[in-house]
Amino acid sequence: MDGVSNDVIEVGGSGVGHILRLPEECISHTIALTSPRDACRSEAVCVAFRAAAVSDSVWNRFLPHDILEVLSRCNNRIEFASMKHLYFQLCEPILIDDGKMSFWLDREKGSKCFMLSARELFIVWGNTPHYWTWRSHPESRFLEVAELLNVCWLEIHGRIDTSILSRRTQYAAYLVFKSTERSIGLSHPSQEVSVTLGAYISKSTVRLHQAEEAIAPMRRPILRRRPLVREHSDEPLEQPLADAHDGEAVPRNPRLAGEGETVGMPFRRRDGWMEVLLGEFYNENGEDGEVDMSLKEVRGGRWKRGLIVLGIEVRPCK
Repeated sequence: MDGVSNDVIEVGGSGVGHILRLPEECISHTIALTSPRDACRSEAVCVAFRAAAVSDSVWNRFLPHDILEVLSRCNNRIEFASMKHLYFQLCEPILIDDGKMSFWLDREKGSKCFMLSARELFIVWGNTPHYWTWRSHPESRFLEVAELLNVCWLEIHGRIDTSILSRRTQYAAYLVFKSTERSIGLSHPSQEVSVTLGAYISKSTVRLHQAEEAIAPMRRPILRRRPLVREHSDEPLEQPLADAHDGEAVPRNPRLAGEGETVGMPFRRRDGWMEVLLGEFYNENGEDGEVDMSLKEVRGGRWKRGLIVLGIEVRPCK
């Protein structure tokens, strides 16, 4: 828009009849080839541009092609007066799939974003009350969150089918969480995070907690190998043999997970939760199947508690 001189678009200018003589449908088609941000800016150009920029034909193009299918999965009916009205309603998260996922649009580009609730995740020991508990949380968009009571084997996976994501889009996956005041074991040892899509694998190391913790003495568990997991269950076949309160001292909050290793740290979100990057992936045409996103710490043998999991969020990279 900046490259068009005023006399071309203003009534009375020497260029009148160039753009303003075009049918509104042509102007709408041109605006629809830009972006939601540009469409909003176009409304301020002149009356003719405003009529074209707010038209349903423009905003219908900014909405995902399968938006009706997504809306059919909503928990509550969505009322809207226009496609533009619908677009900006969907820029705020809505619950879908019986409240187990949330969906919204990236405000600037209209790309699809999702959050898998904790109930949609695979959490080792997640359904064992001695290790994890499920409860409501006043700041959660979902009915339940998962709170870690005591585990030495921390492993969380989330999966989402690339066919429901926006095509030709670079995505990032984040674990969204809080920690309680009495949390321990979340800063050391550091956690391994990964994103896997087909043959592509992204791996890195993070810390869920930055502050130095008061570390209670703990003994390494006897069971060190990866637990076998029953089919259709999140409970390993083998139970840990060590008690959560047995003791062996461990170092306080090391700054590095390994020599020369960069450790990702969490950031506070505007909604009050914390998020830590699990990794990024590129969704070409949505034909690569499921992407697996994970966080785990299974080697240090240290007991952990105080992690509150809201879910895993998948949104376009900025």
